[in-house]
Amino acid sequence: MSINQHLVIISLDSLGFRDIDEHQSELPTLNKLVNGGTWVKEVRGIYPTLTYPSHTTIITGQYPSVHGIINNTKIQPERRSPDWFWYQKDVKSTTLYDLARKRGFTTSAFLWPVTAGSKINYNLAEIFPNRIWTNQVLVSLKASSPLFILEMNKKYGKLRNGIRQPELDDFITACAVDTIKNKKPNLTLLHLVDMDSMRHRYGVRSDDAMEALHRLDNHVKQVIDATKEAGTFEDTNFVILGDHYQINVEKMIHLNTMFAQRGWLTSKPDQTFKKDWSVMAKTCDGSTYIYTRNFSQLDRLKEVVSAVEGVEKVYYASEAAALGADPNCTLMVEAKAGYYFTDESDRASVVEKVLPEMMGDADRYRGVHGYSPDKPGYKTTLVFNGPMIRANHTVEKANLVDEAPTFAKLLGLKFDKPIAGDAIDDVFLDSGLE
Repeated sequence: MSINQHLVIISLDSLGFRDIDEHQSELPTLNKLVNGGTWVKEVRGIYPTLTYPSHTTIITGQYPSVHGIINNTKIQPERRSPDWFWYQKDVKSTTLYDLARKRGFTTSAFLWPVTAGSKINYNLAEIFPNRIWTNQVLVSLKASSPLFILEMNKKYGKLRNGIRQPELDDFITACAVDTIKNKKPNLTLLHLVDMDSMRHRYGVRSDDAMEALHRLDNHVKQVIDATKEAGTFEDTNFVILGDHYQINVEKMIHLNTMFAQRGWLTSKPDQTFKKDWSVMAKTCDGSTYIYTRNFSQLDRLKEVVSAVEGVEKVYYASEAAALGADPNCTLMVEAKAGYYFTDESDRASVVEKVLPEMMGDADRYRGVHGYSPDKPGYKTTLVFNGPMIRANHTVEKANLVDEAPTFAKLLGLKFDKPIAGDAIDDVFLDSGLE
């Protein structure tokens, strides 16, 4: 079987198995893609199920413990808003887009996490200004393809309203459509965040989240139509995927507040803490890392944390590493469904209810992710459609690490080193394809 020269991967942030399972008939584009292609129904995510680690796994086929993106944000306890893992230089594994570039393929990416400073030909990196002396345009220019982003801003900047949704997805989709029509890249990576944003603020199954799902279905149609206008549709395989799902929450756990009460760190009024900490929590929302320095009471620490309301399980570092999480943590703590962690160090109580009037404030949510991928009803999902893909077919289960080798196979590429995932051969028309 011949290999196709074009692959479009669209990540619908927080898309879960339930979204397609329960709403397929209401989503004309996704419905058509599922019926005409292969739906990998339940995809097990990685730990922690956060956007940046997940998207890096999706294009490396490795777990966070190997590719190095072990959280969304970096350990900067003195900063209320830590820097994110924006830059590809932090990725320790081979990426799909670098494999494609080495083959001579043209690559493009739109808000795909952890691609700032990469060699993607047409890159609109996901990065935002995190210092008072910078602004969005300057930060984006430095991290992306400068002439390309200036051209896109000139054409479509009016669609955007800062990083607010759904306007941001409107802007990003317009940029992707323009690029597909005019540049015809071999590999396109598109990350749309509308539904994830609505779930955080209004709840997982809220009307706002479902309206976002319908908007996303239309964005997918716009991208497919762009390949038709470009004349590349017949040669394009499409992938629609989720990176994780979400779970509704009612309470938050502030472990650093407890550590401050025990004298293990010194809290500051802005909810950060001083640099002389011996124990600190670093949130992944539905789970949290705990790091220690010059601290020997590890069994006591585990016992204290395990007793906190809303804590489901506490893992030692070796167990966390075996699950694919940061091998350099001291402990990894899993919250019960309905709870999530913050890094705040000076709250009135360690466990606090999330009230409706808090919505819109930092770290206040109605839905979150970051939990263990094995939480019940928490699987993401994956849809393939195109000339190399079996029609009207389903695969029951796969792992997030299996996606990268499958994508590589769609472009006739192979990873240069062994990776954790295996290609999902059952999606291919000719499953004997090498």
